[in-house]
Amino acid sequence: MSPERIERVALFIDGANLYAASRTLGFDVDYKNLLGYFRQKSYLVRAYYYTALLETEEYSPLRPLVDWLGYNGYTVVTKPAKEFTDATGRRRVKGSVDIEMAVDVLDLCPHLDHVIIFSGDGDLRRLVESVQRRGVRVTVVSTIRTQPAMIADELRRQADAFFDLSDLAEHITRRQVEPRPRAPVVAPRPAAAGRATPAEPFRELPDLPE
Repeated sequence: MSPERIERVALFIDGANLYAASRTLGFDVDYKNLLGYFRQKSYLVRAYYYTALLETEEYSPLRPLVDWLGYNGYTVVTKPAKEFTDATGRRRVKGSVDIEMAVDVLDLCPHLDHVIIFSGDGDLRRLVESVQRRGVRVTVVSTIRTQPAMIADELRRQADAFFDLSDLAEHITRRQVEPRPRAPVVAPRPAAAGRATPAEPFRELPDLPE
């Protein structure tokens, strides 16, 4: 990035794809830290998060995350997931968000210098090519440090840059708070003849959340 000019950047996050990659690498994404990291590095125009939700479920574990993201700087795009039974009789859920992402990327392109896509889906290769023809750089974030790799080779080759998610982990992982040292507990002295028994030391209270 040129020091004289701050890039206009937008993030496009395939939620299911990012979740699968981060969990395979052994960490959870802190979306507040992720947003803060890119705001420090660029002029962040927009951050999109895409996911499919099952409308047949009374409660989805994704709903609290989706609600939080919507109130904390992300544009959340959801679509109904499709549930079906495959040939072996197993329950499957399908919910590709490629079309929704492609529409938003192309709509926003005239206002951007750099598109960052969090996905490894090879179906996005044509989208990346189209964005590049408009003079916008494209970085893809996924990982090749799993077996098998989480990014399609054709998508990685098409992108202007590839960033491995494992190298980004230290900046977007929930930070661990160092535990505060506990005061030593002093055992009560034996009762002396003709004197009252010393009061029992106070029990330690659990640490409050930071």
